[in-house]
Formats: sequence, C-alpha cells, structure tokens
Amino acid sequence: MTAGTLSGTLSGTLYGVGLGPGDPDLMTVKAHRLISGAQVVAYPAPDDGESFARSIAAAIIPPSAREIPIIVPMRVERFPAQAVYTRAAEEIGEVLASGTDVVTLCEGDPFFYGSFMYLFERLSGRFPCEIVPGVTSLTACAARLARPLTARNDVLTVIPGPLPDEEIAARIEAAGAIAIMKVGRHLPRLRRLIEGLGLIDHAGYVERATLPAEKAMPLADVTEAAAPYFSMILIYKGDEAWMLPPQSSS
Repeated sequence: MTAGTLSGTLSGTLYGVGLGPGDPDLMTVKAHRLISGAQVVAYPAPDDGESFARSIAAAIIPPSAREIPIIVPMRVERFPAQAVYTRAAEEIGEVLASGTDVVTLCEGDPFFYGSFMYLFERLSGRFPCEIVPGVTSLTACAARLARPLTARNDVLTVIPGPLPDEEIAARIEAAGAIAIMKVGRHLPRLRRLIEGLGLIDHAGYVERATLPAEKAMPLADVTEAAAPYFSMILIYKGDEAWMLPPQSSS
C-alpha cells in the first residue's frame, strides 16, 4: 500500500476495515486485499481472551505484520475508555507519521456502533483516512432469520438493549420495524417488554450470526436467561405478512 500525503508531508493512511459479522467469507474483496498486504494491523482486544476482530481475519494477516492490540476491558462496570483510545491513537499516529499505513480491523462495519470512530475522531484531522464498509450484524441477522428486515415506507428503528424500558417501548410503538442490539444480560427484561406490547409473535432472535455457534429462532422459542453480547432481536410490525421460518436452527 502506498502512503498518502497531508499538507505536503508524506504520511501513512489509516484504514478502518469492516470485517462483517464473523464469517470470514463475508469480508469484502477490498478488506481482504488491504489486510493481506498490511505492514501494520490494529484491532480491539479484550484484556482476557482473544480478539474477535483478529480471529475473523487471522488467516490472512501477514506473519511479518506488526500488530497493535487495543486492549478494551469487556466488563459491565465503567472503565476509562477514552484513555484507552487516546493511547492507541498516539501509538498508531506514530506509525502513520513515519509514512506507514495502518489497517484497523473492525467487527461488522466501522461506523455502525463501531469503536473505530474513536480512533477516527482523534486521527482524521492529522492523517489520511479511508473507511472500508462491511456487512453489518443488522443485515446478517435478517438474512439468518430468512425474513426481510423492512419494506416500503416502514420506519426501521435500531435500539440498544441497555436503554430503559420506557424509552424502548416508546421507540417500538413509533416504528414499523425494530432491531434491538446489545441484548446480552438484558434478554429476560426485553422479552417481558415485548410480550407486554403484544409483539412476541412478531419477533425473531439471533445470536452469533454467521458463526458456527449461531442460533436463529422465534423469540418465543428462546428459553435461556441471558444472551451473548453478539445477539439481536428483530421485530416487524408492518403490513407485509412475513413469518419466521417454521423450523428453528441452532
């Protein structure tokens, strides 16, 4: 990859590369090309266990590439996230200033609830940046449920699961199609809420979409008390007579 220029000074380009929801086959051709030719690869990683982003691209990261893990603790309690991204931006900025490109791996799409935006806001004013979009979990979950996401003039609303019940209920009431993300430990509460709104038969559930451990089924069939972080509930209230698949898959 060739270095870019900024204000006449040779510098590297920061790439935010969407990897898709998990199946390596859902990476774009451009993402594959950039990662397989990278000299420096950055990615988010937990402080315990492997990086999901890195695991998606592991087979094509060059053995000679320098790797910059961005350690982000995966805990319920708050932690100094801004400090984490500031330190990462400083390290990545030094590489870019030397004239070397940095390919940052992003689960899903870099700008759809993606942590890459925190690097972008710190570095885009100083260095060339390019965003490579990826298949989002939103569209992947609709595909795995084998039902359309929304249609015609229906309003699609994306809701983070941790929001309070009152706000979630109001947003569901105002929408024709709904995607509830970040379900995790909120699953029992969200299910009760959806049942209370009379929409349980309109809701589908997907966890770990496109991965070997994937589950996709009607929400009414889910018996677990909690869900993994990578899970989603899709609800359709519009006039189209879409039904969930008669057979659940797991």
